[in-house]
Amino acid sequence: MFRDLRIRFTIIILLTMGALFALAPSLTNNLPDWWKNSVHKIKLGLDLQGGMHLILEVEAEKAVESYMERTLNDLQSFLKNKGVLVVSADRKGLDIQIKYVEAGNKDIVPSLITNRYPELEVLKTTRQAGHGEITLTINPKQKAAMERSAVDQALETIRNRVDQFGVTEPDISRQGKDQILVQLPGIKDPERAIKLIGKTALLEFKLVDDEHSLEEALKGNIPPGDEILYQRIVDPDTGAVTRKPYLIKKKTLLTGDVLKDARVRINSQYGEPYVAITFDSRGAEEFEKITAKYVKKRLAIILDNNVYSAPVIQERIAGGRAQITGNFTAQEAHDLAIVLRAGALPAPVKILEKRTVGPTLGEDSIRRGITSVIIGGLLVVVFMAFYYKLSGVVADLALFLNVIFILAILAAFRATLTLPGIAGIVLTIGMAVDANVLIFERIREELWIGKTPRAAMEAGFSKAFITILDANVTTLIAAVVLYQFGTGPVKGFAVTLSIGIVSSMFTAIVVSRAIFDLAFEKRRIRKISI
Repeated sequence: MFRDLRIRFTIIILLTMGALFALAPSLTNNLPDWWKNSVHKIKLGLDLQGGMHLILEVEAEKAVESYMERTLNDLQSFLKNKGVLVVSADRKGLDIQIKYVEAGNKDIVPSLITNRYPELEVLKTTRQAGHGEITLTINPKQKAAMERSAVDQALETIRNRVDQFGVTEPDISRQGKDQILVQLPGIKDPERAIKLIGKTALLEFKLVDDEHSLEEALKGNIPPGDEILYQRIVDPDTGAVTRKPYLIKKKTLLTGDVLKDARVRINSQYGEPYVAITFDSRGAEEFEKITAKYVKKRLAIILDNNVYSAPVIQERIAGGRAQITGNFTAQEAHDLAIVLRAGALPAPVKILEKRTVGPTLGEDSIRRGITSVIIGGLLVVVFMAFYYKLSGVVADLALFLNVIFILAILAAFRATLTLPGIAGIVLTIGMAVDANVLIFERIREELWIGKTPRAAMEAGFSKAFITILDANVTTLIAAVVLYQFGTGPVKGFAVTLSIGIVSSMFTAIVVSRAIFDLAFEKRRIRKISI
């Protein structure tokens, strides 16, 4: 019996030492570096340390529309290479309509298109005297796959941007079909973070149309295949903002998906920051071809439909390097480099919910939360010691270990402690002694019917075990369901409640029983103080 007792106490002591080891960095900074680096501090939620909470909705259908726009441009080039004269090509929503002239008696355009683009479906075809018209749309399965991919890609892109922004321990996760949860603890500039996260960052290189009149286009006479875009110019002396119009060809020559790197550099002549970009091997090859083909033409560098610069191509540019200028501040250039490095969002994101918690409010929440735990704990400790005497003191010791285990598990598994999580700890304190109450009341009943103290103790623990197990398992199931289907505060409550239930089962049954067995084995007690 004593050997078994020694094993149990060894396990309890080792677990307690491990818990204190995991909890120590959260309580003090006066520890060796190896200790602080091996175990993380308890991770506090936004409601405790302050920060920003966002729920974003990815407009995934926009990604499909963007794909169809690119497909439209590619289709025209493809049909031209096949000897088909395209009279007009337009996109309405997710439908593409092409009018064409084809030599020969047989209309092969539909088969040409579906063979090259299996993701497209033919909605309608008409042909008369060599003139044909075809309406295409995207396959529903392909559309659904693109929308799922858009959300996944947006999640990864936002995570990359936040990582480069420098936020410690952000929480970025997918919610539902097309929503993303972003929690940024300790953020100092929420508005800047929102702009950085939500920026589409679609980088495009397009030609400026110098062959047609900009003045006429501004009056509404925009040539087919052109559009008017603007450059934002800020006067460095007055801060006044003006918008310079450009007549731009709609066809995109190159996009930002071929970028390899983007870094902030300082212009040695004027001391102004700019963004130096480097293309990957495919992008470098394409950029060299473009600059060779359009020497003496203006190439506009466009980000999210805003013209940043439109330099004249003086000669073929090899090496895959270019630069984006635009009267940036150092911070604007830095943020632009971040979004270019992280990649463009595949679709715009819309903010559905935004909450910002100040650090002062967080400190106040911590203070009040700790106060509630201390007061609740003291009341329970005093009641147990008064009502159950020395047996109550044993329960109080188990309760103290229970709180240590809960906090240590939170630190070890890097779970987040929130204000509702503190409420879960307070509830767990009550539930932890509830198990001891069931055991002690059962022991009292056994004593009243005349059993010896040792037999009453053993009967109390064994007979109350099933009741304790049933009560805790049902509560644990409820906590798991709350965590699975809840969000934010509900999850924080469910985490500490789940950990607390498992921990309290161990302390109430194993630790308390070991102390009672030790008392009977070593002191040969003849009466239980209960």
